[in-house]
Amino acid sequence: MVSISHGQAIKSGTIRHTYTANNIISLYTKCKEVTPAHKLFDEIPQRDTVSWNSMITGYVNFENLETAWELLKTMKRYGLAFDQYTFGSILKGVAFAGLLNLGQQVHSIIVKMGYEKNVFSGSALLDMYAKYNRVEDAYAVFQCIPERNSVSWNALIAGYARVGDRGTAFWLLDCMEREGEGPDDATFATILTLLNDPELYKLTMKVHAKIIKYGRASDTTACNATITAYSECGSIEDSRRVFDGVDGTRDLVTWNSMLAAYVVHSHSALGIDLFIEMQGLGIEQDMYTYTSVISACFEQEHQNQGKSLHGLVVKRGLEKAIPVSNSLIAMYLKSNNKAMDDAIKQFNSMEFKDSVSWNSILTGFSQNGLSEEALKFFGQMQSLQLEVNHYAFSAVLRSCADLATLQLGQQVHVLALKSGFESNDFVASSLIFMYSKCGVIEDARKAFEATLKDSSITWNSIIFGYAQHGQGKVALDLFSQMKEREVKPDHITFVAILTACSHIGLVEQGSCFLKSMEADFGIPPRMEHYACGVDLFGRARRIDEAKALVESMPFEPDAMVWKTLLGACRICGDIELASEAAKHLLKLEPEEHCTYVLLSNMYGHLGRWDERASVKRVMKEKGVRKVPGWSWIELKNEVHAFNAEDHSHPQCEEIYQRLGELMREIRRLGYVAHMKITVLPRISLITQIHETFLSTSCGLKFKQGVAMGGVEVGSSSAARFEGECVDEKQGGQLEDHRVLLELTVAEEEKGGVVDYDWRKVWVPSLSYPE
Repeated sequence: MVSISHGQAIKSGTIRHTYTANNIISLYTKCKEVTPAHKLFDEIPQRDTVSWNSMITGYVNFENLETAWELLKTMKRYGLAFDQYTFGSILKGVAFAGLLNLGQQVHSIIVKMGYEKNVFSGSALLDMYAKYNRVEDAYAVFQCIPERNSVSWNALIAGYARVGDRGTAFWLLDCMEREGEGPDDATFATILTLLNDPELYKLTMKVHAKIIKYGRASDTTACNATITAYSECGSIEDSRRVFDGVDGTRDLVTWNSMLAAYVVHSHSALGIDLFIEMQGLGIEQDMYTYTSVISACFEQEHQNQGKSLHGLVVKRGLEKAIPVSNSLIAMYLKSNNKAMDDAIKQFNSMEFKDSVSWNSILTGFSQNGLSEEALKFFGQMQSLQLEVNHYAFSAVLRSCADLATLQLGQQVHVLALKSGFESNDFVASSLIFMYSKCGVIEDARKAFEATLKDSSITWNSIIFGYAQHGQGKVALDLFSQMKEREVKPDHITFVAILTACSHIGLVEQGSCFLKSMEADFGIPPRMEHYACGVDLFGRARRIDEAKALVESMPFEPDAMVWKTLLGACRICGDIELASEAAKHLLKLEPEEHCTYVLLSNMYGHLGRWDERASVKRVMKEKGVRKVPGWSWIELKNEVHAFNAEDHSHPQCEEIYQRLGELMREIRRLGYVAHMKITVLPRISLITQIHETFLSTSCGLKFKQGVAMGGVEVGSSSAARFEGECVDEKQGGQLEDHRVLLELTVAEEEKGGVVDYDWRKVWVPSLSYPE
């Protein structure tokens, strides 16, 4: 259409008129066709300020500030005066490009030419400063404007909203009203972004009342922001009422806002229904619609719909949209461990990947227990020099913790320091967790002390660390300090506190914490809290109270609770209750081998061989196999793994030779030669030594790893050894028995026998909750 108008102007000869040429240039630039616009600009015999402004505006809108700035300088050389529109356009480009120094140069020209009081130039200038978060400079510019309009007020309010200064933003809104400038939909949309907490619900209602008072209730911008604000304040019902109240004026953003509200509040079914309603009404959906509805399919019962949506995404041609692909990756990762392959397939199919794509896969590896893959993937990201955010650092540190690779964890710590992420709550939390799980609680404490201590995230990690190291009193002291600092505890905090009480036998205090959670802190007990309570009573051999707690739960116990009760039965020797717990477990997790193994061991311990044989027979019929445990040792920054009867290691002969030497020395010295052992949680010392070193399958893989240390570690050197023993499960609270030893080898001449000095044995007892 523009080219037709251009041709007609050429044919009629009016193209020589500056006014006509300027109009055509303006049309070209609005269509972002700067090349023909610039060609016509060069052909104008007498260009005026409007001609230059049109071209500068065109290049700014085309995000080409460099050419726009050159045009500004050329305009000045030709002696043409800048006007308010010149300043408005160039400042818009400067704000978008993030070049504050250029903006300050324009500011000086504005002052020099006396335009600082002009509302158009002044508004553009304060908007630029506001977008740089320099609200003091923006306010100083605002003060120079004698007659402000809604643009000026909105730009300043938006600046304070951007830096999160709710008080000043609302004060400015009040001033705006007092000066007789009525707020518009942009004003309300900005103010509502600050209302994102349940404590601000009443304030949200007041702003909503103002919207109605000023007749803006049907403005889609204000309406959409109100839906989101009510949602973030916790009232999905009010969001829906606003949505229903604008039936005739809804736009796509309105539908997307309501859909996102349902997803945020875990109303997945309602979100999916709303999406289907949109399709039925023929509303064209965009990538934001699909990212929200795909997020609604994270839950188990909607996974099939998620796959259907994937097909719809491909059909609509949105599979190349990075946010949509990232949502699909997240959906598959949330589904189950088996869907990890689907997530990787989606990742590999992406032509362009952003940092979210890479970090999502890395986090997926870590959360699904694929720690080795996570570390390899992180190495790939490093080799490609990809941006690593705090989520990635957090995930890789968790993987280091899972594998107890302390040296690698320390290297990642250095990377986090260099990247400036050490102070991030999530990274700091993962550092604390990594050092704690690697048995170095002192370094975990140092990582905690380096934080601002203003978030429950880091407090939870350090409390967990001490609780899992058996230092429950320290954990409880930290909880007291947390309350003194007025850091609000969350549900994870109470899992840590209950764990601490359980490990040091503070049954009454732990029981009080469980009962007071909701009354004193507004946190209703969740499944994991009841599991901790059962563990608390079970360890104290108060099995009747453990059983009563399970029966009093306001919802059906899950596998974690029944596993914990089963572990408590094992401690107390209550085979009848154990059988009942096992029945529930086998219904919930029929393929989980640990339930069969634990029940079988209990029957064997009590001499009930027929029942034990029955359990073994059921295992065989159902094809359930006991998963062998693994042990591994970290030597020279390399991990060597072993399981029972393992002969696959290239140094197998040397390992078994050294193993024989070690076993002869242990027996000669009565099992405890130079052993300095701290066992956590409370497991019999003799039992631990016997079952760790001298029993059959579980002991053998430990001995292999230790012998490997003896082969590789030189004189007066140290190695780190870790192992797990799955047939020693005591219930759902003890996902893996992990034994971590720091081994020092001193080759002293004692009849040719190597002297081993065990420094640590660490058995963490609780997986960190999500």
